[in-house]
Amino acid sequence: MKKLILISGIAAFLVACSGGTEKTETADNTNAASDLMKDDAAKADARGVGKFTDVKVDPKLDEKMATDGKGIYDLKCSACHRLTNEKLVGPGWMGVTSRRKAEWIMNFATNTDEMLNKDAEAQAMLEVCMVRMPNQNLSDDDARKVYEFMRKNDGVK
Repeated sequence: MKKLILISGIAAFLVACSGGTEKTETADNTNAASDLMKDDAAKADARGVGKFTDVKVDPKLDEKMATDGKGIYDLKCSACHRLTNEKLVGPGWMGVTSRRKAEWIMNFATNTDEMLNKDAEAQAMLEVCMVRMPNQNLSDDDARKVYEFMRKNDGVK
């Protein structure tokens, strides 16, 4: 990423210092590279920071996973999160699956510290809640079950 930024900077410098038709072509290529970098950053932000990049979610709720997820919620999450919009220590969960992608939620649940250090949305939540979410040491499977429970809470059938 740093190399691409450096190359883009050099290309921009060369464009500014050169003349003729190459200037337009290079500027177009630099703008295209910049647009691609912004698109990649936006996609990464939507997924958060972590190993989950493409979670397959069936439109129909998996009741078994949701039930297991409720057990995990009761044990590890309910002390700080309500199932409504109410902010307790952390934000309420109502509607979270319509605001965030599965990848983002699961990355946050399993990679909490890294998300709080690097993800702009997680940092914005930290500013509101003013307390860092502790790492609950959820397994990948547990994170998926909690996500399915969140979907059930949001009315998915």
